Amino acid sequence: IREALTFSAFLRQDADIPDSLKYDSVNECLDLLDLNTIADQIIRGSSVEQKKRLTIGVELAAQPSVLFLDEPTSGLDARSAKLIMDGVRKVADTGRTILCTIHQPSAEVFGVFDSLLLLKRGGETVFAGELGENASEMIKYFESIDGVTKLKEDYNPATWMLEVIGAGVGNDNGSRTDFVE
Repeated sequence: IREALTFSAFLRQDADIPDSLKYDSVNECLDLLDLNTIADQIIRGSSVEQKKRLTIGVELAAQPSVLFLDEPTSGLDARSAKLIMDGVRKVADTGRTILCTIHQPSAEVFGVFDSLLLLKRGGETVFAGELGENASEMIKYFESIDGVTKLKEDYNPATWMLEVIGAGVGNDNGSRTDFVE
């Protein structure tokens, strides 16, 4: 695992960057993504969740200005998805910009995000902005629209949001309200 991160750092960071800083970036990846306990393990013996964290680390070791993650939790159970997104949150907390696509997140995973760009079919923007604590800003926005069912207590805001815009399976709410107006 450490070796994969080291290869990424040395092959993808600028040649002018001192080796010591490249090794520092490898250690930072291990710390941020909680990979220290398996750092010297062979990748082949790793779990799917560990491999996903490593994949994020390989990209992070290149020191990108923006980290793009496409469905980093796909194929994972709820616990593993939360572990992945907690690592992503730690990376974001260092001041890095992260753009992440995600499909039907749990409430716990949804709570990790700062901002949301929600698109409806066809690519039109339905919501763009800060989520607020516990998605309060997004909830306030959608609940202010006539005809939108209020969020029930203890219901996942991400699931509710998708139902509101008609993105759920067999849902036609989106055809009754034009959220793009």
